[in-house]
Amino acid sequence: MTKLIDRAARTAPLWTVASVLALSAAAMSHAAEPKSVAGVICNSPPRINCPEANCLPALSGYQGDAVEPKSGRKFLLDFPCDYKPGEQVIFILNIHGAGSVGNWQRHYFPAIDDKEKYRLVVATPTAKADMPGRTWQAANDDKFLEDVSSLVIDAFGKQNIKSFWLAGHSQGGITSRRIVCSPYFRSRVDGFISLSGGRIGTPTPPPGATPTAAPGAAPGRGAAPAGAPARGPAAAPPPLDCDFSFIYGTGELEAAGAVSARQPSTWAERYACGPRVREPDIVDTRAGYVTATDQTRGPSWGRFARPGKAEVQVYTGCKDGRVVADIVRLDKGHTEGYEPQILDRILKLMASIPGGKLRSGRG
Repeated sequence: MTKLIDRAARTAPLWTVASVLALSAAAMSHAAEPKSVAGVICNSPPRINCPEANCLPALSGYQGDAVEPKSGRKFLLDFPCDYKPGEQVIFILNIHGAGSVGNWQRHYFPAIDDKEKYRLVVATPTAKADMPGRTWQAANDDKFLEDVSSLVIDAFGKQNIKSFWLAGHSQGGITSRRIVCSPYFRSRVDGFISLSGGRIGTPTPPPGATPTAAPGAAPGRGAAPAGAPARGPAAAPPPLDCDFSFIYGTGELEAAGAVSARQPSTWAERYACGPRVREPDIVDTRAGYVTATDQTRGPSWGRFARPGKAEVQVYTGCKDGRVVADIVRLDKGHTEGYEPQILDRILKLMASIPGGKLRSGRG
């Protein structure tokens, strides 16, 4: 039966996989059998692993086995290996930034390490290869991101998506901000975590003020790398008119990001949140998987993966159970991978919201 399910999943249009799953619930319930969703068989460990602090291009460049049928583009899809059809899951669309490679993002923010614990479905796509710098562009990528999301939602059933989160690093965070209130995502997305991709809710600086940033900060995140032409202050992005929980994470060595994270949040005011509470610092004795991508850019870009400490501040009592939180990873830069304990705290925050946009039928 399992072979039949897998063969159907690989040969049928991917949007029909939900029907295959529904018809095969009895076979899928056997704990010893591999699970298949959207043509991807779940195994443990679920990813092509990179050694700590040294992810070789042949590994980090892996784009996945799942295929979005309309575009033919691959992406990575991970879900609990003991998943049972009909159970509630949290869906994360995990988006890397400039130079986008899905498997790098999968290691930088490795939510899949806790996919069984938090019942996570994680789709990690790669930006279109023929774009300069492999960056996310509206004309080339927005429809692809929508179609990947629809494929996953259809496969698991929107009634089974407890919450839907966008997670974006750097230019992927900027992209997530751009699309979160778009006609497609506004009625589906319950939360957004920006991983060094800009903070929503930072008060607008007075006219003429120039944000401060450490030399070598990421493009779009303050000062340009050494040797790049000088830029004026970035234009303020348009206001957001949809509702979602928001978590902001940044490295302390990204000066502008850390300054922003420690300011009051107007996004918290939007939901009438109570005081912001500083939690005990999160201490990680294990390193993340990813070392900074370019050691010549200096500490603000990042250094070798290593253990660390993170400052966590969470607003209390936000309306409708939403989460607004700020995280500063101490002595860290822009591209060092997230360590396991701070990752767990973030996922716990993500799991705490009621969510429900998809379940309500609005999506």
